[in-house]
Amino acid sequence: MNIYVSGLSYRINDDDLRQLFEEYGEITSAKVITDRETGRSRGFGFVEMANDDEARKAIDELTEAEYDGKVIRVTQAKPKSDRPRNGGGFNRERRGGGYGERRGGFNRDNRGGGRGGRRDY
Repeated sequence: MNIYVSGLSYRINDDDLRQLFEEYGEITSAKVITDRETGRSRGFGFVEMANDDEARKAIDELTEAEYDGKVIRVTQAKPKSDRPRNGGGFNRERRGGGYGERRGGFNRDNRGGGRGGRRDY
């Protein structure tokens, strides 16, 4: 079972995460997710456990537990297909927008709305 762990201290690494879960059963993998540019922990990670019953016990006992001075949350990881693709960010269809439209944007003759656009009244 794949387990999602959030609320981790930025000091926690893969080995620390593995050790935290080892007392509950066999760990297939443990990975703290890091920022690509800085290499710094993003405060969450994933643990893969071989046995689902042991994984459920780890989830039950570790969720809302204090670890390295922070309260962690532990849940079963959702498959990628169950997560939103765009993370709830910008949606062109809902917000409108685009070049030269009413809300602003690029317009060659600088007419119409938009930031820095000139209006001829």
